[in-house]
Amino acid sequence: MLLVLSEEHKEHLSFLPKVDATVVLEFGRIALEFLRRGSSPKIYEAAARKLCVPVDTVQHGVEGLMFLMTESSKHMISEVDFLDSVLTLGFSDELNQILLQLYLQHHGQIRSILSQLPSTLPAYHNLEWRLDVQLASRSIRQQVVPMLTLRLLLTRGCGGRGDHSSRILHADPSTLLHLISTLESALAAMKTSHSRRILRNIK
Repeated sequence: MLLVLSEEHKEHLSFLPKVDATVVLEFGRIALEFLRRGSSPKIYEAAARKLCVPVDTVQHGVEGLMFLMTESSKHMISEVDFLDSVLTLGFSDELNQILLQLYLQHHGQIRSILSQLPSTLPAYHNLEWRLDVQLASRSIRQQVVPMLTLRLLLTRGCGGRGDHSSRILHADPSTLLHLISTLESALAAMKTSHSRRILRNIK
């Protein structure tokens, strides 16, 4: 899977090539700290004075780096996919390797932090299913009509302790098999070199 970065995020990250490796690593440390404890204007101001740049530039650079790291960690993208994703930024190989090392070093910790954050989006909790088979009807004495009933249990909140809700879905086996096949084909297509080239050139 490749990340598709918006023009806004690319603009926020455009400051990174203008600083040396130690500053990029410091931005990574600040981004991780902000993810744990929230942002602090004082740190932005101190870094801006040290680099002699506007506070907004530092803030956007840190936020852009934090977005890159959190999205990559959230989707657990591979090293190759990460490098292919940052190629669209036009950075040097050295800077791309620094970003990769930041990701590899901290992605486990970032995923741990993200799992503890409350979410307003429903998340998967459990799945129950039942198979019903109609064997006859008034007009047809002998028939086999299978139907799957799925009950998808969702939760809102942290750690599965929030509010629960459910969705009932009905599907016949052929529709379900077609859905599985389509999703598997889509996942396989995303891994091809052709798809990588297309995503890499999306503006």
